[in-house]
Amino acid sequence: MVTDLDQLQSDLLGQIDAAATPEAIEAVRVAALGKSGSVTGLLKTLGAMSPEERQTTGPRIHGLREAVTAALTARKAALERAALDARLASETLDMTLPADVPPTGTIHPVSQVMDELAEIFADLGFAVATGPEIEDDWYNFTALNIPETHPARAMHDTFYLEEPRAAGGRQSPPSDGDGFADAAVRAERMVLRTHTSPVQIRAMQAAGGQQPVRIIAPGRTYRSDSDATHTPMFHQVEGLVIDKGITLGHLKWTLETFLKAFFERDDIVLRLRPSYFPFTEPSAEVDIGYSIVGGKRVIGGSGGGNGGGWMEVLGSGMVHRKVIAAGGYDPDEWQGFAFGCGIDRLAMLKYGMDDLRAFFDGDIRWLKHYGFSALDVPTLSGGVGA
Repeated sequence: MVTDLDQLQSDLLGQIDAAATPEAIEAVRVAALGKSGSVTGLLKTLGAMSPEERQTTGPRIHGLREAVTAALTARKAALERAALDARLASETLDMTLPADVPPTGTIHPVSQVMDELAEIFADLGFAVATGPEIEDDWYNFTALNIPETHPARAMHDTFYLEEPRAAGGRQSPPSDGDGFADAAVRAERMVLRTHTSPVQIRAMQAAGGQQPVRIIAPGRTYRSDSDATHTPMFHQVEGLVIDKGITLGHLKWTLETFLKAFFERDDIVLRLRPSYFPFTEPSAEVDIGYSIVGGKRVIGGSGGGNGGGWMEVLGSGMVHRKVIAAGGYDPDEWQGFAFGCGIDRLAMLKYGMDDLRAFFDGDIRWLKHYGFSALDVPTLSGGVGA
């Protein structure tokens, strides 16, 4: 028995040492330690042995099992190490190659333009202000000198909420015979704001009528309209400066500086056309010149020359005395200018889009084409000129 055990151990260890693959190692393990394996068979004979035989032969059989198990484990580890070394020797990784970028979302053009606007106007000393999208009639219309008979108040232009509420919780200007005080205490109809101009009134009120104001107010607005250039919900940005000694020249310089930085061109030419807005006086539409290059319209150039022309981009003007008063300021002491434009339209002009409705369709193909990678968005790091 002893000689047979020694021979079996020698044979099994030799087979293990000769195994060149994980599959060969597994075959030896099954042949030795499987249900019908040679070592397993020896272990089963222990029950039929006498106590004396079991005492002398049992440790030898158990020793055989332990030796075979240890040899199998060591050989398997050696084969795995050899396979890994061979793979490392045959495979190389060029660390200078660009990494694979996993699929990611994109930044919507509206969000991108909002960031650009905030960056430009921050360089000019403007803060970003926000306000509620559900406004009352006073903030949305009356305080901005929009009379009851103005077409913008018509049901077909404005989204009105069904339930009126009692006005309250706001700072009401003193009555000067123009109906502000009466409007402040009567029941107000709530609307989805038709512009971001109500933020101007709230910003002036927050300043207490004694501090200069310099803000932009980007945000969502709502009007009952829908076609290729209009949607029921769209985005606007308002700008407001209230201070002492403000003139139309300050407005023109600010707009010119902004548009040059936004379109990243130094040849931007502005044209201010007299216009009418209830909340500014005097008021002006702002046009920028464009040129025709390769049959396409390109922002920049003298406007009107070489086949070019003028394109309206925003409205502006000096803040109306009644609006200054509604914000809690003395219009005889404080002056200011305001301007506003559509953020969606600015995105269309700068990035070459032709249908405003696509901004809100949620088409993943459109978003992949016009969206901006979060890791590679255009920036205006150069700032604005002094």
